[in-house]
Amino acid sequence: MNNDLHFETLAIHAGQDPDPTTGAIMTPIYQTSTYVQRAPGEHQGYDYSRSDNPTRAALEALIAALEGGEYGLAFASGMAATDTILRLFKSGDHIIVGNDVYGGTYRLFERVLSRYGLQFSWLDLNNHDAVQAALRPETKLLWLETPTNPKLELADIAALVDLMPDGVMVAVDNTFASPVSQQPLRLGADIVMHSSTKYLGGHSDVVGGVLALNDQETHQQLKFLQNAVGSVPGPMDSFLVLRGVKTLHIRMERHSENALQIARFLEDHPAVRQVYYPGLESHPQHELAKRQMKYFGGMVSMLLENEEVARQMSSRTKIFALAESLGGVESLIEHPYSMTHASTADSEIAVDPALVRLSVGIEHIDDLLADLRQALA
Repeated sequence: MNNDLHFETLAIHAGQDPDPTTGAIMTPIYQTSTYVQRAPGEHQGYDYSRSDNPTRAALEALIAALEGGEYGLAFASGMAATDTILRLFKSGDHIIVGNDVYGGTYRLFERVLSRYGLQFSWLDLNNHDAVQAALRPETKLLWLETPTNPKLELADIAALVDLMPDGVMVAVDNTFASPVSQQPLRLGADIVMHSSTKYLGGHSDVVGGVLALNDQETHQQLKFLQNAVGSVPGPMDSFLVLRGVKTLHIRMERHSENALQIARFLEDHPAVRQVYYPGLESHPQHELAKRQMKYFGGMVSMLLENEEVARQMSSRTKIFALAESLGGVESLIEHPYSMTHASTADSEIAVDPALVRLSVGIEHIDDLLADLRQALA
């Protein structure tokens, strides 16, 4: 597939040629664990589905195309994809991480991987002097989210790439933006990660993770780890993400349109102390958002009076469902302090207990606004 095609076309066709045997327009679900070989060690490209599966291969080719990369890899979850990247490093290696990240990322880094000797520094990645000062000879990776979860802060990907000396990788969690909005590899990043559970799948019916990158040697290392560790998605999960991506572009347009109107409504509401959304002119990095992102995304966070008010408001909505996760066609609401980011409580990156996070869906905007209005009353 010609990667010079427009995004919408790639999303529908990249890695997904019609089945040569039957002509099926949709990628078949190769629900098989093993493959017959012509002779010992002589197979037809596939020998065991942990190593490779044709449905998963189609997804991996698609993700590479959407991110403007040469290689894609699919995993059983976003955390599995993240963990596999970190397995590139060894005890004593140092990783710089943004200080506003998904709670599961913090839990993996500090409560699991630090036990094996990896060292982490949690920094405001907009303070480039602090980032530069944190670099050590043993620094091997800069890990960043942009926009961040849950405060929707941005990081200047290209500027941070330029700050990194040779030998320091830059990995970007691109889940909140999606490849529709920004493609970090084109800005110099080495690896892009998505929780494909979110906007890529888009229908709250699959859990998965994906990586995209350009470097052949790093791809070979990650491919080895993918097979050796075995945290791969099944063919049905791969198919569901393939299916979801076909409508990603039009969904992200609607997510972003709705989110901007909701952010403006919340900004004017007397019960809301602060709104976090990069599409608002009041966002401190609005200009960076306009430069780095095509759409501002479907995630909005707000700071209410206190934790009790935040918990009450989160339980009052009718259309916004109180649930973890994000990126589905339906709107969700959650209280990060007690839900997705509970693992950061009492840490240096703890979330404000008064914060509420919205995943704005593609329902009619008037219904969503009415729901929030009554919940805030």
